[in-house]
Amino acid sequence: MNLLDAKSVISTFGTIGIIAIIFAETGLLIGLFLPGDSLLFTAGVACAGILPGIKLNLAVIMVGTVIAAIAGGQFAYGWGRKGGPMVFKREDSRLFKQSYVVKAGEYLERYGAWKAIVLARFMPGIRALVSPLLGAAKHDAREFALWNAISGVVWPVLVLMLGWGLGKKIGKNTNIDKILLPIILGIVVLSVLPTAVEILRERRRRKAAQS
Repeated sequence: MNLLDAKSVISTFGTIGIIAIIFAETGLLIGLFLPGDSLLFTAGVACAGILPGIKLNLAVIMVGTVIAAIAGGQFAYGWGRKGGPMVFKREDSRLFKQSYVVKAGEYLERYGAWKAIVLARFMPGIRALVSPLLGAAKHDAREFALWNAISGVVWPVLVLMLGWGLGKKIGKNTNIDKILLPIILGIVVLSVLPTAVEILRERRRRKAAQS
């Protein structure tokens, strides 16, 4: 079983595994490396009943992932508020880099809290850091809870429905792997692209400042 392979996770752990990973990706720093977007999309396809050997209930998955996304965000905000400064000052390791914190902090400054909370749901890496950073900054708890709830509904429902819609459209007689793999790759590229663009812009700004 490969935790970075959405189809492998679904076939091994089913509904419970999907919900657990969505919580971990939004509530724990290990979420930096988990396949939230591709997992939700693939789960949506599976709910359409076209993945061999996999049967999922769309309503159960939708409710479960929404609860997990909201709960994960609130949990991350909570531990960020209590111990975030200590965590974010730790030295670089194989799984944690200070550059992640810097980029997330710049993201917060650029977009403001509520936009950052909503948009970060669709950006892996940033998604796992925005909530604890806001907690560490002692951001207003009520405002965070409101936008965390809104984004916690929009993100999983939208991505699940995209996958479910595709599954219903292509049907059971299609070679799903030939279609699914390129789409998931596209989702990963699109979700990482904003962060990559921002990194390139920052490098250009630094070069311009040094010249």
